[in-house]
Amino acid sequence: MTAGKRRRLDEAIARIGPLDTAAMDAAAARLDRLTKPPGSLGRLEALVIQLAGVTGRPDARVDRRAIVVAAADHGVTRQGVSAYPAEVTPQMVANFIAGGAAINVLAAQVGALVTVVDVGVASPIPEVPADPADPADPAGPPPGGRFVDARIRAGTADMTQGPAMTRDEALRAIIVGLEIVDELVADGVDLVGVGEMGIGNTTAASALTAAFTGVAAERVTGRGTGIDDAGRARKVAAVEAALRMNDPDTADPIGTLAAVGGLEIGVLVGVMIGAAGAGIPVVLDGFITGSAALVACALAPALDPRLIAAHRSAEPGHAVVLRHLGLQPLLDLDLRLGEGTGAALAMGLLVAAVRIRDEMATFESAAVSGPS
Repeated sequence: MTAGKRRRLDEAIARIGPLDTAAMDAAAARLDRLTKPPGSLGRLEALVIQLAGVTGRPDARVDRRAIVVAAADHGVTRQGVSAYPAEVTPQMVANFIAGGAAINVLAAQVGALVTVVDVGVASPIPEVPADPADPADPAGPPPGGRFVDARIRAGTADMTQGPAMTRDEALRAIIVGLEIVDELVADGVDLVGVGEMGIGNTTAASALTAAFTGVAAERVTGRGTGIDDAGRARKVAAVEAALRMNDPDTADPIGTLAAVGGLEIGVLVGVMIGAAGAGIPVVLDGFITGSAALVACALAPALDPRLIAAHRSAEPGHAVVLRHLGLQPLLDLDLRLGEGTGAALAMGLLVAAVRIRDEMATFESAAVSGPS
């Protein structure tokens, strides 16, 4: 079984090639014909060119948008690393399904369908009460989007005492992400954002970041859900203990994910690799999705130019991740919620960039003199 999963992953990685430079050149030529000085729309123009390279189309579309929110619990919460109890994870998943979370609001704003994936929540998801004022078809999708039950285990083990999960479980989580992308491709999705939910997952992200970048745990570990100084000290100590206990070898990215990562992080690794192989641009959210990108790019080195960093979060480790991956964030709003909220906001910029490309007049059509 493990060999078959590894073969599936290797096949997905093999589909990720270099960016299409011919499509990028054609997109750049189109932008230079528009009624503006060349390059004057800055990052918006760079986004158009990147979309062309990722998709192989100078006229890349972003009409059908989706955000995948992966959820799981973390055994390391036993070390007092979070201001919130683990019970919040299933409660928030229920909130996503009901359509009441920040990601639901922001995804609706940019017309993105939310897919919530339970890959390792430790306890049952509470029932979402029906809203008698909501006329939605009860047989249709829930108001928050689509829910996928792909639970592999009831949360990870405490990584300070040993590996967070087995190698097979980490690989299974990645395969779940690949399977989610298969469904998105079948739905004709053009653009994928990633988000997450899991009490304790900034601790796992800190451990992954320290492992892959070599930066000390103290420098990449922040306050997460808003812990005080004593809580942060416990969190740094937990990250250091997990790294000492497991001694992850980053030349083995799946082993590192299994040792100090999270099940939801594994799903996001699979989503990134699967989407890139399908020619779909991926919009990262914050720190946790960035840590997943470290794993994904270690597995698939051709992946990183296909990623779009939505924002720089308030978590100190996120800036380290972005530098390591060579990604420049589009926004800097001091966000630290997760859920894919930054990715949803950035999607609005991508839509704007494509509309500029398609709807702005050219020098020829507007009878405006071009540069001499």
